[in-house]
Amino acid sequence: MMTGSRAEAEDAVAEAYARAWQQWPTVSAHAAPEAWVRTTAYRISVSTWRKATNRLLAHRRHGRAGDVPGLTPDHVAPVDALGRIPADQRRAIVLRYYVGMSIDEISQETDCPVNTVKTRLARARKALASKVSEFADESASTSQLGARSNA
Repeated sequence: MMTGSRAEAEDAVAEAYARAWQQWPTVSAHAAPEAWVRTTAYRISVSTWRKATNRLLAHRRHGRAGDVPGLTPDHVAPVDALGRIPADQRRAIVLRYYVGMSIDEISQETDCPVNTVKTRLARARKALASKVSEFADESASTSQLGARSNA
């Protein structure tokens, strides 16, 4: 009732119990440990409210950010498509095409062989080709190279 939100109250009480557990020697010696937990939960909820209020005031004080790009199909499509491929392939694609790392750098960062990185990139490009046009072109050229080398 003090917070106005059951979820916020549950979070504050859980945090208060966690703090009581961490400081149990002090809390258990307190005259009323239950009161200590209630007071701590109340203070946590007030602190959360203050932080939210200050954050809102700061946003109002500084106004809306200028020239922040909105969500466009060019942004949404790759993000959605990346979410549909395995994590190791997603990591390789992001590091290669969005961070700009070389295959050797990706190999070092992910602690896997260079050929594994290349395989992950190829599989990811193939999976993304139908959803993201920038990978469709690469996937087509890669498959044509493979067909030529097999001939």
